[in-house]
Amino acid sequence: MSVIRLLVLGAVRQHGRAHGYQVRNDLEYWGAHEWSHAKPGSIYHALKQMAKQGLLHEHETAPSTAGGPPRTEYEVTDKGTEEFLSLLRASLTAYDQKPDVLSAGLGLMVDLGREEVLALLAERVRAIEAWRTSVTEYYTPEEGPGQLGHIGEIMNLWVHTADNGADWTRGLIDRIRGGAYTFAGEGEPFVGVLGEGEENPYATGERHPQDHH
Repeated sequence: MSVIRLLVLGAVRQHGRAHGYQVRNDLEYWGAHEWSHAKPGSIYHALKQMAKQGLLHEHETAPSTAGGPPRTEYEVTDKGTEEFLSLLRASLTAYDQKPDVLSAGLGLMVDLGREEVLALLAERVRAIEAWRTSVTEYYTPEEGPGQLGHIGEIMNLWVHTADNGADWTRGLIDRIRGGAYTFAGEGEPFVGVLGEGEENPYATGERHPQDHH
């Protein structure tokens, strides 16, 4: 599951066309640099790699008025849209201990229809419950972690995490079923990206020359 590819495709898709600096700025605005590996180098690498693979189309734009080098703008291709939707669906259903997978999916879930998201999240709950059942065949939470020595604390942590994850997902399902948020096909979407020239309150320091990519 490539979180960076999902995030980058999702950001470009929301703009229509975007250059690397915009994508980086958006992912920082979402806090992705804190909860994923979406660091500047990874973002630029993903853009170039996915352009080579035909998931993104490159547009050379005119040099900036300040006299800088031309910027490359990226646009998601049909193949890229297929990849994006596949990664997005996987992120919402996968029972994964890494928070970046679900966080990326949540940030982009409104690109899908409401009913599909509800079905994917229900599948996620089922996956968590199935995982818990398989673990409790040899680890019984009610007996406490001591049954496996201090190693039992690892299982203890994972079972608690699974239970919390299932409870939280059920709450999200209830909110979405109750009409929260605007999903695909329901009208004007929430704008989750920064406009041209809009200041990013979460920027992480000064930019470097490679930011024109």
